[in-house]
This record gives sequence, structure tokens and C-alpha cells, in this order.
Amino acid sequence: MDIQITKTTTPKEKPNLDGIAFGTVFTDHMFLMDYTPEKGWHDARIVPFGPISLHPATTALHYGAEIFEGLKAYRRPDGQVQMFRPIENARRMNSSADRMCLPQIPEEDMLQILNTFVKLEESWVPSEPATSLYLRPFMFGDDEHLGVHTVHHSVFMLIASPVGSYYAEGINPVKIMIEDQDVRAVKGGTGYTKCGGNYAASTRAGERAAQQGYSQVLWLDGVHRKYIEEVGAMNVMFKIDGTVVTPELSGSILPGITRKSCVEVLKDMGIPVEERLLSIDELIDAMETGRLEEAFGCGTAAVISPIGELCYKGKKYPVNGRFSSNNNPTHGKGLSHLDEDAVFFARQAYTDTTKAKKRREKELNRQPTFLHSIYKGLFFQIIQEEKPLIYCFLFVLR
Repeated sequence: MDIQITKTTTPKEKPNLDGIAFGTVFTDHMFLMDYTPEKGWHDARIVPFGPISLHPATTALHYGAEIFEGLKAYRRPDGQVQMFRPIENARRMNSSADRMCLPQIPEEDMLQILNTFVKLEESWVPSEPATSLYLRPFMFGDDEHLGVHTVHHSVFMLIASPVGSYYAEGINPVKIMIEDQDVRAVKGGTGYTKCGGNYAASTRAGERAAQQGYSQVLWLDGVHRKYIEEVGAMNVMFKIDGTVVTPELSGSILPGITRKSCVEVLKDMGIPVEERLLSIDELIDAMETGRLEEAFGCGTAAVISPIGELCYKGKKYPVNGRFSSNNNPTHGKGLSHLDEDAVFFARQAYTDTTKAKKRREKELNRQPTFLHSIYKGLFFQIIQEEKPLIYCFLFVLR
């Protein structure tokens, strides 16, 4: 793919991310390319960031013909920059495109676009702890006439934003309200895709939760209204009696890349994982009997977000004494000690050229287990000291 690059003549000053809301500051450039049935994807270009012009009848504005992705580029301890499993985002975006009747992008082209763009915007990747460059690829239909129909003309774009924590609480436990009125998605619909309609329809419940002092909602299935699906815009995991339980991917749940990574790492470490139906009754029983040891959401934007309290039908359930709403989940040692451990093992991994080579080879061969061997040292350190599982993911996936 030939990508034309027009650099900005007025580069912006890099921001201090302290106190800046997630996704409100953008880099100097953006990527665009167009699709038509006659030419396929064409006119790939990186241009200065700015507004775009749309016809008032643009398909996406009327019928929601759009999809998006989210991934991050991180500043490594050795100063280099790398993305987290971008091939998985390329695959998931094509799955979303298939469901929404939008044109797919070859995986190798998507990787070239991401690599070229991140290289150009490399100076925007922050180096402070718990920061990254959030990448937002998105696609929309832009046919210029009304009427419900399959999209014929599309636009693909990529923008980026330097970010810190998604939630104001950072890695402190958040309070979650279990939603029993609205539903996020149903099997056979678009729940497994990243399309805007799924998120727009979730905001009403989220607003109700916020008015009651909760960060997000825990979604139940749309048929029986009893099986747990997602938390906010994230996948969710529960550690019950030593086993990590996460809702199975049944068609109404987004196949999260962070979720997939967590499951793979847990299995690699010999920690039991169950992907299955989990009813709200089973979860409440686990909370009331003290068998629920941990609960956390996982997703690209928030990475890992520990849950400190769940509320269902007005009754509040604290999630283990370690995760009260007023305390960090230190479990005996503060974050500073674990930060030092994380930095040590991360630097050790990144300076080991053999491991780095194996990691790259596995990624090129599309074997999504490259992070396992790199962080085994960190995992063993945390597990031997009997730290909560969320610590493993906070430092491995951020």
C-alpha cells in the first residue's frame, strides 16, 4: 500500500496528561483512505489533524453504518514504542465490518497503516507510568443518498490521543450498579461488534448509575435478564473459590482483546479459568458467602479496573475486604513496591534480545502468546507473594 504523507506545518505542544480527560487531546495527524466498489481501498494518506466534510445524507449519519476499534501504543522502558497485539484489532474490525456490511481491510494493510502512523506520531507516545497513545481506527459508510441499503462507498480513518487512566479512580476499585432494566445487546444482533449503536444505547443506564454515584453498570443478558455479560464497555471477570469465571462469548458479548489476553495468561500460569454462563443469583451467593475473592473489568481503554462494590436492586455488596471503596487493593504491600518489581521485570524482558526476537516472531506468525514468557518473572513474583490477580494484569497489560 502506498501511503502519501503530508506533515503539519504547525505542530502542537505536547500536553501534561495530569488531570486531562481521556481522549480529549489529539496528535498532529490523521490517516484517511476511501473505498468504492470500482477501485477498492485507495488514496491512502496521512494529513494534518482537522475537521472533515460530510454530505448531509451520509449513510452513517442516518443509519449508523460505522464501526471502530481501540488499541494502544506504549513507550517501553528502553525508550522504544510498540503496540499491543494490533493483529487482533485488525481481525476484529473485519469481523465487525462483515456484520455491518462494510468493506474489510486486508490484515497486512491494517498493520502497515498502524505502523506507519505510529512511527510518524512516535513523539506523542508518553513515557509517564500508566500512560499510552490510544489509537482509534474507524470506518463509516458515506453514500450520499437516503434509503436503507448496503453501503457502497466508505471512509476509513485513524486518529490518536495520548491518555492516562480511563476512570478518575485510576486503579482504585470502582463501584458498579447491576442494570436490570436496559440491556446492551442480544444474541443475533451486533453485540459482538464494535459499532457505535451498542455504545450509544448503553449511555442511558450509565447515566442513571452515575446519578447514584456508580462508575458504570453490569449488564445482564437481553433474553433471560439473569446472566452476566459485560461491565460498562468492558469484559468482566470474577475470581470465585480460586477459579476465574468470565461470561462465555455467545454472540452478544464483545470478544475483547484484553479479555483474551487475560484468559491466555491465566491458563499459561496454571490458574483455572471458566468461560461459561454466570447468573446474577450465583454471583450474589458468592458475594454473600464470601467466596467472591476478586472482580474486575478488562478492556483496552481502562485496561484492568478492579471492582470494589456491586449494587443490585438497591442492595450493596462489597467485593472482599481488600477492595473497599476507600482503600487501594494493597493486600499487604503498597503500589510503590510492586511498581519497582514491574519495572525490573519489564526492563529485563525488553533488554533480552532472544526473548524480543521470539516475541516478534510469534506476532508475525499470529500466535497470540508472545507476552507469556516475557512476564513470567513478574507473575511468579506476584503470585509467590500472594497478591491479588489484578496486580498481574495491571502491570502486564498496561
